[in-house]
Amino acid sequence: MAAVTAVAAKLHRLPDRRLLLALVIAAWVVGWAVLGGRDTQQLGGAELTPLHRDLSQAMDVIDDSRNSNPFFLYFINYIRLFLDDAVTFVQALISQPSFGRPVPVLGWLGVVAIATAVALLYGNRKVAVLTAAGFLSFGLLGLWQESMDTLALTLTAVALSLAVGIPLGIWAGLSDRFLRVVTPVLDFMQTMPTFVYLAPLTLFFLIGPASATVATMIYAVPPAIRITAHGIRQVSPETMEAGTSLGATPMQALRHVRLPMAKQTIIVGVNQTIMAALSMATIAALIDAPGLGKTVLKALQTLDVGTAFNAGLAIVIMAVVLDRVTSAASRRVEDERRAGRLRSARWRRIEVTGVLGIAAVLAYQSYTYLWAADFPIEANIGSYVRTAADTASAWVQDSLVTYTNALKNALTNGLLNPFEALLTGSPWWLVGLVAVAVALLVGSARAALVTAIGLLMVLALGLWQDSMVTLASTLVATILVMVLGVVAGVWMGRSDRADTLLRPVLDAGQTMPAFVYLVPILGLFGPTRFTAIIAAVVFAAPVAIKLVAEGIRRVSPTTVEAATSAGAGTWQLISKVQLPMARSGVTLAASQGLIYVLSMVVVGGLVGAGALGYDVVAGFSQHELRGKGLAAGIAIVVLGIVLDRVMRAATQRADAAVRGGLPHTGK
Repeated sequence: MAAVTAVAAKLHRLPDRRLLLALVIAAWVVGWAVLGGRDTQQLGGAELTPLHRDLSQAMDVIDDSRNSNPFFLYFINYIRLFLDDAVTFVQALISQPSFGRPVPVLGWLGVVAIATAVALLYGNRKVAVLTAAGFLSFGLLGLWQESMDTLALTLTAVALSLAVGIPLGIWAGLSDRFLRVVTPVLDFMQTMPTFVYLAPLTLFFLIGPASATVATMIYAVPPAIRITAHGIRQVSPETMEAGTSLGATPMQALRHVRLPMAKQTIIVGVNQTIMAALSMATIAALIDAPGLGKTVLKALQTLDVGTAFNAGLAIVIMAVVLDRVTSAASRRVEDERRAGRLRSARWRRIEVTGVLGIAAVLAYQSYTYLWAADFPIEANIGSYVRTAADTASAWVQDSLVTYTNALKNALTNGLLNPFEALLTGSPWWLVGLVAVAVALLVGSARAALVTAIGLLMVLALGLWQDSMVTLASTLVATILVMVLGVVAGVWMGRSDRADTLLRPVLDAGQTMPAFVYLVPILGLFGPTRFTAIIAAVVFAAPVAIKLVAEGIRRVSPTTVEAATSAGAGTWQLISKVQLPMARSGVTLAASQGLIYVLSMVVVGGLVGAGALGYDVVAGFSQHELRGKGLAAGIAIVVLGIVLDRVMRAATQRADAAVRGGLPHTGK
């Protein structure tokens, strides 16, 4: 480590790191031309290394000891039964026949009534109408039971995530020491692609609701902890001092000052937890999670665009409804806080009693009468939606095939294939040396060390070739994301009208679960790796655009005015002033975009992306490949950690350069 640090110190004294970076890339290309095809560590799709076989045997041993090992008998099995029973109980209430009845406890009318009542009491009338229309659409699409299964899994995971996340978030908000301890864990949970921890979970919890719930919680707990901690910490010291001066104990200050003041922020955390849980609940269909995700998965596997679109539309509607309800609840809390109280307690009690009374009557109807329990079959328009989607997909493919093929061929032949050939055709040690040098130049000595260790781990896992293919797709998609992010982000950052126009679109893009992006793009480009790349770009672009726009807005207006008065044109202002001064925001956008892309490129293994994504999927479906699938999941995690650490180091360097007033030349 000391030697690497010394080398880094010498590099920092050189005149221009960009020149050194160019020389490293040039040397790599020369090395590839001379040594191409040597030491590439190729491995066929069905080939296994000794490590893969050992992992498979270890997984078999775990399976065989499930009913004899005390760890399973007295710990894991009880957790699995509790989670299975929790999801099954909620399903019995709203989606599955139960308690000897041919229908659930609450039929469609009762569920719609209760959901609308909640939206009205905690939101407003517009949100209540949206909620009623959204829930009715599940039945109209012919997916009522599947939608309620997804809702049951999501609500169970959200309840458990909040039960864990809010107390831990309060603790992190009160304790600096605990915050320092928990932050790296949360970073790891959010950096790790959602796709990869499904296989290890099935080892312990088997396939089904229990594994799906745990997987969803891993993805949904971090925002609950982070945002709750932020809400607790943002309470002003003056407010806390006022409470303390009145004799409040720490617990009283927490209950009567901190939590009420942080209530709106905590509700935002609930919103983000719900969105994360819904997104993961659909991907968890890979481990037999019930609901709409399973319908989408089967449709993707059979290339049935119509069915996938119909189920994807239901997922989007559910995401929009849940997002709008929790967002309205947050706004209502803020409005009531500012106004003191919008209406008297008496009128509030009357409103609550009336709304809940009507909901209770309708819920009883759905419990008692079959017409209010089973959604009417004659109202099902799902077949028309599927047919229309298939027709539209066929028309788009036939009419736009010239343009889509031109775009696909241009990016594939001009960018993806050359970069993939460079990564997969170079000797593994040459790629490793280049990666370490790049990490050292753009990041730090620590990032270079993490890169070296990570690539050695990938090599040891026996999946070097597939990892390089995945890395190529990830980096190409990230380049496209940053091109789109810079162009749209600069536009948004410089124009309020553009911000007003684009922000709702970006918000909607971030609301939709990642699984849904594959559906329309699959219909447009077919099952190829290019489909996965475009889906990754669509998935990652919103966050990159927002971060770039935020960086542009933070540039001092005084600086912009000075450059304008000096005669700088629009392009000069952007390229010479705003982008250089927003360098840290642009670098952060690249960092976040890359992690989002890696997650989505792996999911793209479902639609022909191949490489590590295919290895993970094959590990679910083929017993003899489960060890290789687990190794592929570990390789994805390692790649994610390496890329994240390099980009974080680059962001920190950019921040330091901006604070220190360093020129944009990289000196």
